Amino acid sequence: MIRKLLVANRGEIARRIFATCRALGVETVAVHSDADADAPFVAEADHAVRLPGNTPAETYLRIDLILDAARRAGADAVHPGYGFLAENAEFAAAVSDAGLTWVGPPAKAIAAMGDKMAAKALLAEAGVPMLPTWTDADEITDFPVLVKASAGGGGRGMRVVRAAAGLAEAVASARREAAGAFGDGTVFIERYVERGRHVEVQIFGDTHGTVAALGVRDCSIQRRHQKLVEEAPGVLPDEVRAALHEAAVAAGRAVDYVGAGTVEFLLAPDGEIFFLEMNTRLQVEHPVTELTTGLDLVRLQLLVAEGEPLPVAATPPAQGHAIEVRLCAEDPAQGYRPATGTLHRFALPGVAAEFGPLTGPGLRLDSGVVDGSVVAVHYDSMLAKVIAWASTRAEAARALAGALARAELHGVATNRDLLVRVLRSPEFAAVDLDTGFLERHPEVFAPLLPDDQLPLAALAAALASAAARRASATALAGLPSGWRNVPAFPQVTRFTGPDGDIEVRYRLDRSGGLAEWSVSPGAGSAALADAPAPDGAVPADGPTSHGAPPADAPSPAVRLVGAAPDRVVLDVDGVRRAYRVHRVSSEVFVDGPDGAASLAELPRFPDPTVELAAGSLVAPLPGAVTRVHVEVGQRVTAGDLLLTLEAMKLEHPVLAPADGVVAELPVAAGGQVDTGAVLAVVDPE
Repeated sequence: MIRKLLVANRGEIARRIFATCRALGVETVAVHSDADADAPFVAEADHAVRLPGNTPAETYLRIDLILDAARRAGADAVHPGYGFLAENAEFAAAVSDAGLTWVGPPAKAIAAMGDKMAAKALLAEAGVPMLPTWTDADEITDFPVLVKASAGGGGRGMRVVRAAAGLAEAVASARREAAGAFGDGTVFIERYVERGRHVEVQIFGDTHGTVAALGVRDCSIQRRHQKLVEEAPGVLPDEVRAALHEAAVAAGRAVDYVGAGTVEFLLAPDGEIFFLEMNTRLQVEHPVTELTTGLDLVRLQLLVAEGEPLPVAATPPAQGHAIEVRLCAEDPAQGYRPATGTLHRFALPGVAAEFGPLTGPGLRLDSGVVDGSVVAVHYDSMLAKVIAWASTRAEAARALAGALARAELHGVATNRDLLVRVLRSPEFAAVDLDTGFLERHPEVFAPLLPDDQLPLAALAAALASAAARRASATALAGLPSGWRNVPAFPQVTRFTGPDGDIEVRYRLDRSGGLAEWSVSPGAGSAALADAPAPDGAVPADGPTSHGAPPADAPSPAVRLVGAAPDRVVLDVDGVRRAYRVHRVSSEVFVDGPDGAASLAELPRFPDPTVELAAGSLVAPLPGAVTRVHVEVGQRVTAGDLLLTLEAMKLEHPVLAPADGVVAELPVAAGGQVDTGAVLAVVDPE
């Protein structure tokens, strides 16, 4: 039996595996990079071994260092998690050769499925349906097609190409991204099916010849070919479900599969299914299968690795419905590029379990972060998986959306609002799903906080800040917050908001009540509607944009109910609205009934700052410059590719914002840049 298990991974999957190990009485060993030294998974392990360095290539992809860590910690088994070396046949063989128990499929099966072209040929012989596939781009005459990495998945190294003109660049870009993510730049091309659904079957095999299908998941909601929302059981006709189970088991038997695996398929609108790939590891979305089958898949992995027979030989009946979302550190204002920073608060209401089973309908959280965690540039952007389980699909979606909407996620931008809008969309409720869902429904990218509610959030932030200052005051501490000897003189607080600077002006009466207030744009900001004065008074004249209501919209009456440093209650048209306020230095995070706002309070007397040259393009996040496509003096047109930045395993193109001439190019290929660094300056014509 396994006594001490090393997990060759990080973040939430390491914590997930540790949770099962604790329940089984198995000791745990973490390996960690320098960047992860203070991460929650390291603290939760019984033992931890440092891997010097920060990048995956220096740490989590080093087979020699991981095996040495197992030896030093006295581990007798290794679990690869997912990603990194999880689907590396060389690693699996090296673990076994070192006399350790490998918690995963045999190296032979990993190798067979790792070469996706060879896997397609092998499984086609087993009767698994396939899409037309090419390795030579010159052979392709019909479009659209999909360029895919042969050695990995997760959307990396994947490009949709709709015309021959873009094929060569798509192949070259996919090769670079695949090489960076998986160490292998081999790609292939297959026919792209419009309006297809991405469905997959969880399979499990043991050393006694059993290969069982444990149900179908639907993972069709994707962005950049990366899954965002997963659910089980997939809502499918019985005959399609049966065909998927049969094909998946055939794929497993073709390679004598042992352990947890996922066989992925494309479901065409006409009901035809096509094999996509087989992931020879535990899948990110395994919790939805656990909740709907009652099985602990990590426990099954450990039992099978110990040589025990699989305790289930047939597909168990689904129990209720489970939906999972991937909560990622991504900045909507930057086109959902990966975001970095310190997570000052990470709180989701109503979580009934972490990393484990639920005793009834509720929420499960599998998270790699806690309050104070630092989100670095070196790794994947996923912060956590949030999963709802309920009797019906509609109930699960409602509970999950509600919890996400009320979550306090402070310090790092996330994709939370997008996830909530997807879950609440009528198309999702109607199971009108396919991999192009987000492209067809751009409305789900709108922030939760309505534009006309931002002034109220800003007012709450200003009142909470004043309350905090009054709470810490030592002189005249008995006076109400915002009190003025000259009542007609307003208190002014300025913030930087989502669209620029915001100026909040308010005046309190002698009793501490809100006498009047207004919110207007500061210098250089996008315009905000002046907020109405209380009691139906006519608001001050001011510009109306930022999605402000029409000029003839009725003005709400606003009354201050109470203000504390962390909570402000306003009465708006007779309806009380509570705002939770969290301040970290100059950052102010406001969570209200309609959504969240992140503001930065500006100093009353700001220091002069150096202005950037006109036409400057700055790095949206730390990363490495992989290629530079232009030179100083070169004429460019709007949309031209200037250079490519790589961060969090993805390539981010930097495009010319307008026609002009490249005036400055302070970076070179191979260089590292920090957030805000000037990448290029384009003088507009």
